[in-house]
Amino acid sequence: MARVLHVISARAGDGAENQLRLLIRHLPQRSEVVTLSPPGPVLAALRADGTVVHQLISARDFDPGAVRKLRRLARRGRFDVVHTHLFRASAQGRLAGWLAGVARIVATEYHLDDVRRAGPIYRAGERFGQVTIAVSTAVADRLRRRGVPEGRLAVVPKGLDPGEFRFDPALRAAARARLRIAPETPVIGGLGRLEPDQRFDVLIRAVGEVPGAVLLLVGDGSARHALEKLAAIEGVADRVRFAGPVRHAREMLCAMDVFASPGRETFGLAVLEAIAAGLPALYAACVPLDGVAVDGARRLTAHDPESLPRGLRAEVLCLAERAGGRLAARSAGDRYDAGRMAAQVGALYDRTVNSV
Repeated sequence: MARVLHVISARAGDGAENQLRLLIRHLPQRSEVVTLSPPGPVLAALRADGTVVHQLISARDFDPGAVRKLRRLARRGRFDVVHTHLFRASAQGRLAGWLAGVARIVATEYHLDDVRRAGPIYRAGERFGQVTIAVSTAVADRLRRRGVPEGRLAVVPKGLDPGEFRFDPALRAAARARLRIAPETPVIGGLGRLEPDQRFDVLIRAVGEVPGAVLLLVGDGSARHALEKLAAIEGVADRVRFAGPVRHAREMLCAMDVFASPGRETFGLAVLEAIAAGLPALYAACVPLDGVAVDGARRLTAHDPESLPRGLRAEVLCLAERAGGRLAARSAGDRYDAGRMAAQVGALYDRTVNSV
């Protein structure tokens, strides 16, 4: 059976870790993981489940010492595939795999902001791989403009397992008790990296216009301190809970009543997780729902600052009319199923040969 070495450089709260977890779960190939960043809760869970996780901390975009260590690891493990995830891992892991003589080298790019960083070092390293996977057409278009040849690009959308997000009242009660949220309090939730482009500042301001509601933000990132300060300035610090990064979003989604995603530069996977958990969802961008009508999922009106607070107030009223009842679990179709994602990636492994 083929052996795959995954190299990842995820930031705290980055959904790429969870995508890697799902990929490894559904791939038939045997996998090991190298993390270039301190492992988050998802990688820790992978290790607990029996996946070998190597820690090789490297903070620079290009680190010759890290490349040498990765090369030795890839050679010693006799891996058939090196698969890198995110910008920094790709800049170092592709070269290391090539130097180790690995036959198949694949990279996945998840974020538009990472692609913007692509410079001479990244483009030089790109030629050592055979395929660069983009998780959306927007990421693929940006990679083309950065010089990645069309013949080495493939689009494989992110995936999820909807069954992992089914509502559980016991999880809801436990999460709310831990977060000090009363059982009947309406909870508006946001999920993702706490970075400026996610626009959680807009959500903090909006919750001030929804009387009695609590805002639950799940994730971590560079904007957390600024968001905490903003909550205090807006006078809603007592109504905003910062849960930090979590191993899996299910428990936090169970604790919520309404989901909101105000970020415009996002794939929108968190919105799919929310509707799978039976939540109404307001969103500024969600690629999988473009042109797809899903009950209880509504796109915010662009350039209308009142769209979000107005929509949140309406959903809280609907929640009261349902007496707190949950919506049915919904999905955007099987195109975003984790098993399908893994099958597409596995097929790329099988087709890829070392052509450098």
